[in-house]
Amino acid sequence: MRDPSLRRSYALFRAFLREQTEPEHCYRLLARDAADQVERYVPLNGAVVADVGGGSGHFTEEFRRRGAQGYLFEPDTAELTARGHAPEGAVVADGYLLPLADGAADVCFSSNVLEHVADPQTFLSELVRVTRPGGLIYVAFTNWLSPWGGHETAPWHYLGAERARARYRRRTGRPAKHTLGENLFAVHIGTTLRQVRARDDVAVVTARSRYAPFLAEAIPRLPGVREIATWNLLLILRRLP
Repeated sequence: MRDPSLRRSYALFRAFLREQTEPEHCYRLLARDAADQVERYVPLNGAVVADVGGGSGHFTEEFRRRGAQGYLFEPDTAELTARGHAPEGAVVADGYLLPLADGAADVCFSSNVLEHVADPQTFLSELVRVTRPGGLIYVAFTNWLSPWGGHETAPWHYLGAERARARYRRRTGRPAKHTLGENLFAVHIGTTLRQVRARDDVAVVTARSRYAPFLAEAIPRLPGVREIATWNLLLILRRLP
């Protein structure tokens, strides 16, 4: 599907709404879309791809279908086995300290992980370290002030994280999976862009709204507005020598 386009955004949003009942459809579609985005900048056939925090392996499987040598690194064994088995070749590993040599990957891929780490800059530094000079780093994350920033408690997180969690428990009878300050952190577009652009080891290839049907690159340039309208920021970085 053309990116950006209304058709693509509608298909992804519709799949997201059915995530709980049709997770395979949702994540396979998202994996195909992410692989398409990577291939706009680098061919996947023959590339070494490190999928950091890739959960149950949908992204890694899609990279392998396109001829890449895909390797999955995930710290949560429950996520790894969410489909009943761990993906072939998966490694239990912390994104702060990946068991990879410097420059081992042609592409380092991270989808919706940055908002779940307490120190995003150290995490990003590790992604850069394992990427070869000239290689690509793909980082997408849901920013806190996005309508989906509170994850399962959204959009009630706008009224406060604790209030949103209390509402979720009342409505579902179970605690929310994510707790702000423990496994979910308030990451912001403006702060992240300033920090990335200040680095001397990467160049920003694109910073865009991952799912927007139009103006995908324009939205993250608008201070204030971008914190809500971006929804999910996609950064494509080039590793510098």
